[in-house]
Amino acid sequence: MIAVTGATGQLGRLVIEALLKTVPASQIVAAARTPEKAADLAARGVQVRRADYNEPATLDAAFAGVKKLLLVSSSEIGKRGTQHRAAIDAARRAGVELIAYTSVLHADTSPLGLAGEHRETEAALRDSGVPFVVLRNGWYTENYTGSLAPALEHGAILGNSRDGRISSAARADYAEAAALVITRGPQAGQIYELAGDTAYTLTDLAAEVARQSGKAVVYRDLSEADYKAALIGVGLPEPVAALISDSGTGTVKGALFDDSHQLSAILGRPTTPLATVVAAALAR
Repeated sequence: MIAVTGATGQLGRLVIEALLKTVPASQIVAAARTPEKAADLAARGVQVRRADYNEPATLDAAFAGVKKLLLVSSSEIGKRGTQHRAAIDAARRAGVELIAYTSVLHADTSPLGLAGEHRETEAALRDSGVPFVVLRNGWYTENYTGSLAPALEHGAILGNSRDGRISSAARADYAEAAALVITRGPQAGQIYELAGDTAYTLTDLAAEVARQSGKAVVYRDLSEADYKAALIGVGLPEPVAALISDSGTGTVKGALFDDSHQLSAILGRPTTPLATVVAAALAR
């Protein structure tokens, strides 16, 4: 039995879809804070169980009988260390034989502020005694293409990444890789640095958006403080704006670049090109 946490989230759902291609639905557990959001998965035979990182008792019930667990990192910045430890402890109590965790690219050396909680979680895994594999995911291309409307309206993509190179891949690429890793043979102890095959800058991204849309779009580089202020100005909470602008600074330091091609090696195919993800975003 394989369980996936955050099953109603963007990544979790894609992982379950990938698993359903090779694993019987009855052997998949969709662990979700709000099971009602996974009613469609239940209708397909997937076991849907309530799992709230903040309520350890729900985790014990959700992981009962589970042999392999994909621990999808929580989205609650600042709470993730505690939440992930609760999940790891519950997995140990349930007798889970392998935990796969979605960390961040080069978590051990990353300058990104968000890497701290991932390092904390990786340490908790090492201390748990439960066999584990770490999927250090790079940036999702959708982090940029998910909000192209303002760029098209104003003719500019804003950021503070200068000419930092970004080895992103489509979210579905990471999901497929997670499904493959957790269903393959011995994986305990493996740490995968997962990223897209081809790196680009935000100037390159703007050029691709302009090419496909037929509209004038450029990249406008700001200071970290100014970009943070711009993000707050469009309604993002201060902690989120701080995280995103910090990531831009980290990009300049190489935090989002990797050329090991481990992701495409797992997939057995090239990662999804930037142009493909941009095209899908523009078609919506």
